[in-house]
Amino acid sequence: MLKASALYLVIVIALVIGLICSSLVAVAYFYRAEYHKKFRQDRLNHNLLSGISLVLTAPDAAYKEPQKIALFGGEKDSVIIQKRAWGIFDIGTIRAFAQRDTIYKVFSIAGTVDSAKWAALYIADDDRPISISGKTRIEGTAFLPKAGIQTAYVDNKAYEGDKRLVIGGKKTGDKTLPALDNNRLGQLDSYFQQKGDSRNHGDSINISYLKPTKTLDFKKQAYTLSGARLKGNLVLRSDTVLTIDSSAKLDNVLIFAPTIIVKEGFRGTCQLFATDSISVAKNCRFNYPSCLGVIRSATGKFSAQAKITVGEASVIEGTIFTWEKTPGALKPVIRLSKKDTISGQVYSQDALSLKDGCVVYGSLYTKRFLYQNSFTLYENYVINAELNSRELSPYYLGSTMLPAISKKKKILQWLEGN
Repeated sequence: MLKASALYLVIVIALVIGLICSSLVAVAYFYRAEYHKKFRQDRLNHNLLSGISLVLTAPDAAYKEPQKIALFGGEKDSVIIQKRAWGIFDIGTIRAFAQRDTIYKVFSIAGTVDSAKWAALYIADDDRPISISGKTRIEGTAFLPKAGIQTAYVDNKAYEGDKRLVIGGKKTGDKTLPALDNNRLGQLDSYFQQKGDSRNHGDSINISYLKPTKTLDFKKQAYTLSGARLKGNLVLRSDTVLTIDSSAKLDNVLIFAPTIIVKEGFRGTCQLFATDSISVAKNCRFNYPSCLGVIRSATGKFSAQAKITVGEASVIEGTIFTWEKTPGALKPVIRLSKKDTISGQVYSQDALSLKDGCVVYGSLYTKRFLYQNSFTLYENYVINAELNSRELSPYYLGSTMLPAISKKKKILQWLEGN
């Protein structure tokens, strides 16, 4: 006859076995759930990468509006794709979804360097030689006038650089500079006519690229951005002077105004476009991929010269350019000051002024150089400047609006995502 305690032992053993079995069932359930979740996540990531590849290889005109695409047929592998212009670059937006799960990426797009066309210097051939003096250094391929390059004695200084004058290949430039892309210029010009919201939205604005673009319109009121933190899918425009104080924090925003003034000590990443002038004070820094551009598509006489002026010891990582549809008597000019450093591309439709110690790491296009001392203005003279394409990062990407940038696209910058 079994003792009563044996029954308790059986009950305890049964309870333990039941707990173990239920735990195994629960573990199997959660493992299966996590497996399906991981499988779904991997599939979404795969679809997202496929959407990114589609955007990078698509023609410029494709996907301007959001477009839903079934990648492999069926609703399980669907993505929503959009590519739109953002200043001199493009922005791609990819959303992959399955039932209630959605992942997305937003990124800027730029072109790779065309090594066959890339040059440290491209100067249009106007049948005059380039004269260099002091510690001028030109390293990389140079497109020069047929008259060539020569040394000169200026400001009581002879040429002190490399005896080769150009450390790299020498080619002959055309009579005119390679043209900028008209489609991109037209897109940029249209922003000057757009109207936006003139209300005060505070000093801190961050607009997602998944939402419609927010345009802040200051109209005919001269305005100073001071203490503002502006980021993302945001366009600022003005019908008069717009001033950017050093206390403003700008991150990838676009600014359009007839005249833009940047105060001393500014730090930020932005694209500035003007119809008359951009004036940057000394000790400013524009981080990659920034842009300073003066665009004049209207024809007729202008009372002021189109110009970009950069103050001493400033650093610009990106693009500087001037363009005028119908150049008048006052030709556009870019003026770089002492100890300025430009990493990227400079495109001056007409004249470029370089001061002592100015450095351009990348590519420079111009029709003529200007150099002025206390007494004389020299034309096609480069004195104590460095033009060096080999010092630019091999990972540099540029706008397809500019020469020597190929149609092969890559991701420039990740902007948003989960």
